[in-house]
Order: sequence, then C-alpha cells, then structure tokens
Amino acid sequence: MSQINLNSLKSLVIFKTLYETGTATRTAKDLSITQSGVSRSLAQLEENIGMPLFIRHKKRLVAMPEADELYSEILALLGNLEEMKHSIVALREFGASRMRLAAVPGLGFAFVPKIIAAVLQINPSYNIYFDIMPSSEVVRAVESGHFDAGFVTLPVNSQTLIVDKICEVEAVSLIPLNHSLASKDIITIEDLQDQHLVIPNQPNLAADQLLMQIAQNNIRISGKTEANIAAICSLVANGVGISLINPITAYDLAALDRVVIKPFKPAFNYSFGLVYKRNWSGNQLIKLLKENLPDIPA
Repeated sequence: MSQINLNSLKSLVIFKTLYETGTATRTAKDLSITQSGVSRSLAQLEENIGMPLFIRHKKRLVAMPEADELYSEILALLGNLEEMKHSIVALREFGASRMRLAAVPGLGFAFVPKIIAAVLQINPSYNIYFDIMPSSEVVRAVESGHFDAGFVTLPVNSQTLIVDKICEVEAVSLIPLNHSLASKDIITIEDLQDQHLVIPNQPNLAADQLLMQIAQNNIRISGKTEANIAAICSLVANGVGISLINPITAYDLAALDRVVIKPFKPAFNYSFGLVYKRNWSGNQLIKLLKENLPDIPA
C-alpha cells in the first residue's frame, strides 16, 4: 500500500464542508477563505490520497462513492477530536480521571468506600478501580505501578513512594454482648486470662503486640481463632471469643446490637497512611482522597 500524506486537519474540514455544500463558492463563504483556496485544497487532498473525490457537473461537485466513505470517516474523526477537547478540559480542571486504588482490609470494607463515594459526589466522571489486599501487597502494587495509590498500615519502608500519614488510633476490645467482660469500662491484659481470642490471620502489629504482652505477663488464654479481618466482627458477635481490633474496622463492621466496644489497656496503636508515587503528588484525585477522610472513631 502506497503511503498517504494528509497534511493538515484544515484540508479535511474543507473537504467536509465542500461535501455538504456541493460548491466551492459556498464552502469558501462558510469557511471565510477564498474560492481558489478551496480548489487548491481539494486538488492537493485528491493528489495526496491518490483518487478523485468529486465529479464536476454543471458548476456543482457531485460526490463519488469514495467521497461518501471519506466523509463518514471524517465525521468520526472530528467527533473524536471533540471528545478529546472535552477530556483535555476535564484534565485541566480535575487532573487524571482514572485511578487504581488499593487498601488494607482494616480500611477497605467501609472507610475507603466512604472516601470513594465522597470523591465521586464531587466528580462522577472519575473512574476508580478498587481492591483490598494486605499492607505489604499494597506497597508492592503501588511501587510496581500496578496500582496508583493505596491505603496502608504504617510504618512503610519504601524509597520510591510518598507516604502521607492519615490517622493514628488506639486498638479497642470487641466483646460479645452477653460476655462476662461486657460490663467493664476498660479491658486490661489481665482480663484475657482463660479467654478465647479472635485475631487476624494476616500480619497485624496490634495483634503481634497483644500476643507478646500475653506471653510476657504469663496470661493463659483458652485458645484462639485466626480469621480474615472481615470475619472477626461476625465471629465475636456469634460468641466465639473477644478480639482486639482497630476502632475504624470495629465501628464499620461490628453488629453493635450484638457486641460491645471497650477501650483496652495497655494501649496498642494503629497508624494508617496513603502511599503513591511522586508523579501523583500534585494530582487532584490524591488531594480529594486526603480531603474526604471520614470521621475517625474516638
């Protein structure tokens, strides 16, 4: 196939108008150019594509079948250009319109969906892909470029990511409503004697600290159930045991008519952050994520 040279969008616009009007005179008037300019543009276009487009008949130009097809293609092209113009305006106003977002389970089931909902209230045209995974996987996914940003458990060690701390909270006790400890104001490490614990089955700093405290204080527990954090609240509500959990997850997922949430001493802290690559640092979507954080349970 021989090479086709289309010098400019202007020649295609002239052809489109000429096709619609049927005369060089009307085309020149509509486009505010000279009639000779219209004729030169058509001759150049026909030479560049290697075929005639019109038949001259009684001072009018009759479009050939090839012109019919080219006209349809040009309409599609100009439509795409119009869409591109709207996209550029949106980019200028809102920044990138697509984001792949990940979050740790402790924030992923309600906290981050609330953020996404708030952002989409501001601009419904954003496209967000959202997934939940362990904190270490969130970091790797953002570092590798498979995701653009992620909510993680801190601390995070990364040489390539910006890490913005979003909150720090104290772990709370999650207790079945009819449990013997449910009436206490504060749960202590000593209260765990002979209790069955429900703990996360994935790496969890507070759970690790709790088990260390139990060992250091010679606390004997009756047993433990390890589960995905999404199931912990349900297990506690069904009387399996008691748990130590971050308050965001506790208030988001717990059936508050079947469990009670109590402070725990000594305090174990959870810190959460938002990670993203440096090229996203000035992005409007990142800004909106940080500006629309839900209220943190006290």
